[in-house]
Amino acid sequence: MSKPIEKKGGSLRAGKRGIPKGVIHIRASFNNTIVTVTDVRGQTVSWSSAGACGSRGTKKSTPFAAQTAAENAIRLLIDQGGMEQAEIIMKGPGPGRDTASRAIRKSGVVLSSVRDITPMPHNGCRPPKKRRI
Repeated sequence: MSKPIEKKGGSLRAGKRGIPKGVIHIRASFNNTIVTVTDVRGQTVSWSSAGACGSRGTKKSTPFAAQTAAENAIRLLIDQGGMEQAEIIMKGPGPGRDTASRAIRKSGVVLSSVRDITPMPHNGCRPPKKRRI
């Protein structure tokens, strides 16, 4: 009879403590702002969104909602005494981009770089055919 396989650690949220370096992803759409904090390998440590922070409807797309989402996402890491250095990767054209990055800067995390990876069309989709009346 074989031995049962032991599970090491738990979820990443509870198991990973004291991550010295990480990546903060900010996905800012026109309807919501999602902030995800990962380690260097890309495994999610914590996340938050404007909707998860209690903003509903059109209030989700405000800069204030993005600020609270960013604060909530990094609060867990600061409480654990982890992440001293981080890199920000922003994506999307939403109104909460700059406000979320300012909130992260205020939190005391040292930023090594800020990158924008918003996809840009190189001519876009084909337009619909002309309307004939």
